[in-house]
Amino acid sequence: MPPAEPADRSAPAQSDPDGSGAADPGALLALAVELAHRAGELLVDGLDRARASVETKSSSTDMVTEMDRASERLIVDGLLAVRPDDGILGEEGSARAGSSGVRWVIDPVDGTTNYLYRIAGFAVSIAAEVVAADGTATTVAGVVHDPVHGDTFAATAGGGSTRNGEPVSCSSEPDLARALVATGFSYAPASRRAQAEVLVELLPRVRDIRRFGAAAVDLCSVACGRVDAYYELGLAPWDLAAGALVAAEAGAIVTDLDGGPPSGAFVVAAPPALAGPLRALLHEAGARPLTR
Repeated sequence: MPPAEPADRSAPAQSDPDGSGAADPGALLALAVELAHRAGELLVDGLDRARASVETKSSSTDMVTEMDRASERLIVDGLLAVRPDDGILGEEGSARAGSSGVRWVIDPVDGTTNYLYRIAGFAVSIAAEVVAADGTATTVAGVVHDPVHGDTFAATAGGGSTRNGEPVSCSSEPDLARALVATGFSYAPASRRAQAEVLVELLPRVRDIRRFGAAAVDLCSVACGRVDAYYELGLAPWDLAAGALVAAEAGAIVTDLDGGPPSGAFVVAAPPALAGPLRALLHEAGARPLTR
């Protein structure tokens, strides 16, 4: 299908004009792209202002600012104005069950630490899931918008991935020793120590490691070949939903540590030639899924 283009900024994208609750992935993506751009403008506008509020959540290194909350509020308000029956799951506490069978998974600032320190590399991530009667959720559309670099990564299930409207594909690197691998670290000190120990074993066996500080951006970097592969543990649904779809639709294999579906316990994203070898190396290095 053709890449989704941002909607006319003068009016909200109409993803459900007949009120039927129908989940057309292209229409859902158009709405998500529109709101991701609006939230990105909000974040850039506030980037150089003194922060009015900086709080912590799960640990002293897990931060949230008033801009995270303002971005989420903008996105949620925009979604519900167009699709009032949809469910919502947002990092900063927005949650509603909905009745349409569609749920939006929102990270209003992926890479809050980068944002707080004015480091380029934060993004807005919005995914649309279709939720079956048994509760099984399938991501059908997703956007990751990096406003500082002007990058908008978008995908629909079965429709491929784009960067700024142009199709992208993951790396074709076949040799793990030449692979540039991205990763991230947990907020919990004990987990960070264990991750560092894995890294000591991994680093001599790959080209190099990159740590950008935003999981959705890392997954999109795999999608466009900016890095060859990525792994991390301890992600939340909003870290993963949109970026995993973008990576998978660009040809990457996105799994957990054992080759099953990706989850908060562990995520590995890599081209087909590297996915198995990278999982094997991570096992050899002592990587373990996060247990909660």
